[in-house]
Amino acid sequence: MDSQILRQLEGYEKVTTDIEVLKRYGYDYRLERGLAKKYVERFHPHAIDVKVTDIINETNSTKTLRLASKQKYMPPFQAGQYISVIVEVDGIRTSRPYSISSSPDEIAYYDITVRRVEGGMISNYLLDSIKIGDSLQVSAPAGNFYHNPIIHSNKVVYIAGGSGVTPFKSMIQHAVNTGTEKEIWLIYGSKNDSELIFNDYFSKVASKYTFFRYIPVLEEGAGTYKGFITKDIIKEIVGDSSDKTFFICGPQAMYEHLLKELQPLKLKPRQIRMESYGVPADVFSQPGWPKEISQNTRFVIKVRGKKDFTVTAGQPLLQSLEKNHIVVPSLCRSGECSMCRVKLVSGKVYQPEGVKLRQADRRFGYIHSCAAFPISDCEIII
Repeated sequence: MDSQILRQLEGYEKVTTDIEVLKRYGYDYRLERGLAKKYVERFHPHAIDVKVTDIINETNSTKTLRLASKQKYMPPFQAGQYISVIVEVDGIRTSRPYSISSSPDEIAYYDITVRRVEGGMISNYLLDSIKIGDSLQVSAPAGNFYHNPIIHSNKVVYIAGGSGVTPFKSMIQHAVNTGTEKEIWLIYGSKNDSELIFNDYFSKVASKYTFFRYIPVLEEGAGTYKGFITKDIIKEIVGDSSDKTFFICGPQAMYEHLLKELQPLKLKPRQIRMESYGVPADVFSQPGWPKEISQNTRFVIKVRGKKDFTVTAGQPLLQSLEKNHIVVPSLCRSGECSMCRVKLVSGKVYQPEGVKLRQADRRFGYIHSCAAFPISDCEIII
């Protein structure tokens, strides 16, 4: 605006006087130019270079890896969040999300607890090849699976299956370390007692603190509760459910089972929190999967401007891209965070129930590649 016009504005002289005073006596914020970006990157870095400082045997199939930052700083996190571990195995650069099993008040490191998965490329690599002193790269903490005191009850029921207990270890340890007003039940389903991860820790906490009750439910062997976790077991353990919030983490089959079991309890939607736990291992049995497409069906994927390759039905698009050395940023690998989304130009994909596509994604043709299974030849843009 022309300076002559500015001088005619009411209060102009006072403003210019204030500016001169501030220049002489005030703080020059120009000295902090760029610091905002620095602090944002400190709390939300793209990646963190870490070193494995300890490896703890939990069960015959499970180990905890303790990770400390090479930059001497670990971003804070909420108990229940996860990090994505980035590795390169057999020339394939990929990542897998793991819940942080240590407490947020342990600020010097993150613990991740890895259970062996049959045929699991990353779990087997972390368990068999990684040693103390090795370097890894991980993402900043992410995820929404944590207790919000404004929304959630202080009476919480944690229901875990297998390695799905790892975020609850963080939550319970944080409650012990910092004090809590919560009442906590942990109902932990496992094949047998030898596969109960953190069993000794949970048992000791339950024996010492009245706010925490620990109830294993075993498919095999001795125990108060046997078989699968059912509505009757839940009702017997926690009583009235109307004033409680349920947090559930475990394999996909457990979610399908528990949602049916919880229906008679007439819980409100906000009373149930479920952690994303990957895509279905057997997508061919999922509702809506085209029956004419089998494991032997093959499709051509064209990545515009890059390359074409052939895939076998039943494999997520993100995995196929990584195997063909096309790196797509990813985080949750469960169809939730949208970091791995790509634009579907032509063709069709199957996305399992629960994939959180935004309205804008649907409108403009974007898909979450971690949870998108090609069911025809496809062309995509990355």
